[in-house]
Amino acid sequence: MPPPLNPSPRQLTRVRCADGRAQRGFSLLEVLVAIFVLSFGMLGMVGMQSFSLQANRQARLASTAAGLAREMAEMMRGNKNQALLTTNNPYFVDLSGTLTAPTASYCLSVSNTSTGCTSATAIANAEMTEWLYRVQTELPGAKVQICFDNAPYDSNNLPQWGCNGTGTDFVAYIKLAWPQTSTDRSDTGSAVTVQASTRPIIMIPVTAGNT
Repeated sequence: MPPPLNPSPRQLTRVRCADGRAQRGFSLLEVLVAIFVLSFGMLGMVGMQSFSLQANRQARLASTAAGLAREMAEMMRGNKNQALLTTNNPYFVDLSGTLTAPTASYCLSVSNTSTGCTSATAIANAEMTEWLYRVQTELPGAKVQICFDNAPYDSNNLPQWGCNGTGTDFVAYIKLAWPQTSTDRSDTGSAVTVQASTRPIIMIPVTAGNT
């Protein structure tokens, strides 16, 4: 039967499929449900992005700390007569927060090219001055400990602070940590930030006699 010459508005809103069935558009309720579901998905994506940024930051700081620790190990090997000292060792420090060199020295700076460092001890002090400054700049709030240690790990095989070595084994450890944001979403209050004093994050053994 041919369509009416003056179709009603209801007839105009219908669209005929190939098999002749009437096809309707989405209702307002269906659109609202779809938006609601999409919003939950977007919130999940925002949370994942935040976690990803946090993980990337921690990875960058860990890479920086590992590079600084390796650099200090090479400086100790290059000046091993000082690194082997069991007392008054310029390389051995136990500092946190404001990392000030025990005996600040700048004999390696450009302004001192005429005289320079006059002894191995002066070289060690100058290296520590410059190195600790960079640690404080690149790892804010860091804790640093360099010493002989015969028990660097606890009973759970986790790195721990403290030094109980005598130097007879000539093995020193460079320990570094910095404040981190906890990845446990259930943590609240002060537990959200893992303090540097909790345990070392980077720990590198140094055999001072190596060349």
